[in-house]
Amino acid sequence: MAQRSPWWQGATVYQIYVRSWRDSNGDGIGDLAGVCEGLDYLKWLGVDVIWLSPTMPSPNKDWGYDVSDYYGVHPDLGTQDDLDRLIAEGRQHGIAVMLDLVPNHTSSAHPWFIDALTGPPAVFRDYYVWAGPKPDGTAPNNWQSATGAPAWSYDSPSGQFYLHNFLPEQPDLNWWDEKVHAEFERILRYWFDRGVAGFRIDVAHGLYKDAQLRDNPPATATDHPIVQRAGLRPVYSSNRPEVHEVFRRWRQIADSYEPGRALLGETWEFDLERFGDYYGRQAPELQMAFNFLFVESKFQALELAGIVEATLSALPPGATPVWTASNHDVGRFPTRWCHNDERAVRAALVLLATLPGTVVLYYGDELGMTDVDVPVALQLDEMSLARPGTPSRDRGRTPMPWSAEENAGFTSPTARPWLPLGNHSVVNVKCEQEGPESVLSLWRELAALRASGRIGTVEPLERVLLDDHVWAFRVGSATTVVNLSSRPAARDLGPDQALSVLLSTGPQPRSTEISGKVLLEPWEALVAVPLPH
Repeated sequence: MAQRSPWWQGATVYQIYVRSWRDSNGDGIGDLAGVCEGLDYLKWLGVDVIWLSPTMPSPNKDWGYDVSDYYGVHPDLGTQDDLDRLIAEGRQHGIAVMLDLVPNHTSSAHPWFIDALTGPPAVFRDYYVWAGPKPDGTAPNNWQSATGAPAWSYDSPSGQFYLHNFLPEQPDLNWWDEKVHAEFERILRYWFDRGVAGFRIDVAHGLYKDAQLRDNPPATATDHPIVQRAGLRPVYSSNRPEVHEVFRRWRQIADSYEPGRALLGETWEFDLERFGDYYGRQAPELQMAFNFLFVESKFQALELAGIVEATLSALPPGATPVWTASNHDVGRFPTRWCHNDERAVRAALVLLATLPGTVVLYYGDELGMTDVDVPVALQLDEMSLARPGTPSRDRGRTPMPWSAEENAGFTSPTARPWLPLGNHSVVNVKCEQEGPESVLSLWRELAALRASGRIGTVEPLERVLLDDHVWAFRVGSATTVVNLSSRPAARDLGPDQALSVLLSTGPQPRSTEISGKVLLEPWEALVAVPLPH
């Protein structure tokens, strides 16, 4: 890994949905040994850090986000030795390994919850959120789970409800109990001691709930569309101020290691000032946090630029911005943002690579991999199935296409992949490695520029030009110009903009000189630097 201070600043992080990346033993399920087999590819790709989707034992009601043992490895994915080997071999390749940590809830099959179900005197009863019914026998409040159903399930033997902001098989932990804090500090240290470089923290915004369990207020016209669709503002069920003390303590633990460990939060907060709070205002908290206002934005110049500029203004001094556009929940940006138009996909990759800070690619982003229409009979995501009308998250979790051969080189030709494949005869690693004009080749160029320090730096962003279709900005010495429209555009960058093109997704050849006006094809993006004197 290139030397950085700190090492995660300006890094390229690559999210691997382990079940879908590479199958080493022919059972149709990707595994940790398969990730080891792909380390040469990741190094060639310019990856500094891999973030693994949940690797801990789980009944798989939510594919690892329902943990039944925080100290183990899911047998579908391999063994503890496999994970130790991946960490060691990753280090040899200059690639750090981050795990997914799920502290908001456990599986209902976790020994803590099994004990809690024995009744109020149970040792682990207070590890979870319990409440009695209202006088009419209904749930304690109006909170909804992510499925849209009530967030409470009734436990007949005790006459109480337990809270689950996701499936009923994912009971929420009670962070008002100090013993829960101690448990997770032990979990952090256990994995840090094994060489894990950090954690992506699931539902980082949701650990604490209102102590009084007050009803959430109705959504308003000024709320984000996601909040409006839910119908309630999650004022009392998430984003509570007490969560910041948790992350201040976790940051102290992370910083006590050499090199320091990194904390990357899944922070669903659409108010950018409150989003910035997760980095820490008075004391350090998370080093990085996912910006879902950016992820959920429209792929339009004015909207994207406004969110990026407002984000950078809202972060504390020295904070590391994180830019990503795809993940296992929201699907793939080539479909969601770009409507499967390869020209727009290229423009999006240039934007992600040249914004200041750290970039997170979801596996297959570098290929322009699109969502897959998974037939209902083959869908496995119970969260989506529990909410009719919601697109299945399986669409963005399908196997990595390594080649055009049978089963895409993901698993053996005779195995049945755990989810169906997409258009692997056209979009796959082997073909794109051999194609100098492929999306993968474009990403390789961008990765080389990031490695050289010419783009992806953490220097301030300066706006050069912005209108309905074209956004131009400067970070350090590099200027990015993007036409985010399906029409050609001619723009004047100003008299002081005498530049040499480093990279273009359109017809502009390298070393072309730009002085003043620039002509852009639909969805063209280019990166340029000042001409040498």
